[in-house]
Amino acid sequence: MLLGLGVLLWAVTHLFVAMAPGARQRLVDRLGLGLYKGLFSLVILLSLLIIVLGWQAMPPTSAYVPPIGLRHATLLLVPIAVVLFISARAPTDIKRVIRHPQLTGVKLWAVAHLLANGEWRSLILFGGFLAWAVLEVIFIKRRDGAWVKPAPVGATRTLVSALIGLVLAVVLIVIHPWIAGRPVIVMG
Repeated sequence: MLLGLGVLLWAVTHLFVAMAPGARQRLVDRLGLGLYKGLFSLVILLSLLIIVLGWQAMPPTSAYVPPIGLRHATLLLVPIAVVLFISARAPTDIKRVIRHPQLTGVKLWAVAHLLANGEWRSLILFGGFLAWAVLEVIFIKRRDGAWVKPAPVGATRTLVSALIGLVLAVVLIVIHPWIAGRPVIVMG
């Protein structure tokens, strides 16, 4: 229950910005941009804390048993997801091909984890983030209208961004046992 509450708080907080830009602006006008951003960040951090506590409190009971081979797909998809996530904030031509690379990365990350994890808590966490990212893209497109592709930045910048994403993916694989409680790659 706590895990679902955390995912819901994360999603509603983010969706509010895309779904109700007028209400967001009224809050910014009333509170000031700095205080609004601070409160937004605080709610997001609170949602992450609730997610972590909810994950830890929920027993890893199985909803389904994913085929073992799907773990290989996860190992392929997650680095791509991290590259997309990083490219959203970096100068890269990926943004000329994918309108929302960060949210596309989140969706890919969530799908990859659903392929490898059949626990109920995984369904709640990764399924919840997948649902949020899909809705977020829909509402952002509705809010922002037609897509205007950014100017090209060149292969070098795109490659640097991709390499940074791949290095971060390797780091996440290495620290995965400490942040998620299980190794990505089991040796032995």
